Amino acid sequence: MEYGHLGRTGLLVSKLCLGTMNFGPQTTEEDSYAIMDRAHELGINFFDTANVYGWKKGEGITENIIGRWFAQGGGRRERTVIATKLYGSMGDWPNEEKLSALNIRRAAEASLRRMQTDYIDVYQAHHVDRDTPFDEFWEAMDILKQQGKILYVGSSNFAGWHIAKAQESARRRNTLGLVSEQSHYNLLVRAPELEVIPACEDYGLGLIPWSPLAGGLLGGILRKIDKGRSATDQIAAQLDKHRDKIERYEAFCDELGEDPANVGLAWLLHQRAVTAPIIGPRTVEQLDGTIRALEIELNDKALARLDEIFPGFKTAPEDYAW
Repeated sequence: MEYGHLGRTGLLVSKLCLGTMNFGPQTTEEDSYAIMDRAHELGINFFDTANVYGWKKGEGITENIIGRWFAQGGGRRERTVIATKLYGSMGDWPNEEKLSALNIRRAAEASLRRMQTDYIDVYQAHHVDRDTPFDEFWEAMDILKQQGKILYVGSSNFAGWHIAKAQESARRRNTLGLVSEQSHYNLLVRAPELEVIPACEDYGLGLIPWSPLAGGLLGGILRKIDKGRSATDQIAAQLDKHRDKIERYEAFCDELGEDPANVGLAWLLHQRAVTAPIIGPRTVEQLDGTIRALEIELNDKALARLDEIFPGFKTAPEDYAW
């Protein structure tokens, strides 16, 4: 396994991040344990979750699964850099969602209880809260850090402008600020290249792409359909929209002799500011298959070919101005 620093920090994390969103809804608890154990065997030490995962309001199903896995001991917690998120609604009363100081305090305590740990390595805002000033956000996060309940703070789904506002607010408080940003980024979704990636580079945030395979569109979907696999209505609609690109992409992956899913992950690992794409295996076999992505070297010619198939963006404002 390869490791790199998370943004400008000294924290070393694996170049693949294990996403746990499937744990509970699509993957049984027993199979979730097997996937996490196998991740450690492969050297993956970076796990991502959220308090809303499990998708039953207020239950924190996925965090509870992780907590029961940690409770088995054997160094499971100590070997894991655990990142979780808050923002989504965890109840029907006011102040049970978003980023007020009150919800940050309550949500952190609840996540700690569910995961049966006394600290969270990376505590992330799942979305920007336009109704809460960053001064309030940082005061609440700083208190959690002082109490030893969180070590680092990250963001998710922030625009470049939000990253700048957050970092300048933290700078005025003489605190570390954000160390990572989770963004929707893959060969099909390249908008972060306009302003999010430049902001991450300038402020020293590690980029953690989510949905690196565009919901499966970049995972060899045409091959799977040919073998009798079905696609959801949403994915089928996206495939219709992007079929020409996907056909060219899978043909190019055939030329490389590589699985499309691994090429998609490898491409992300070649991009500026990227620390670790989030993979979301539903089985141990799927997890094992992703390791090949770390071994794929895409030369300039291959990267240019992928840019031709999936055009990206220049850094703003050059993309749309002189």
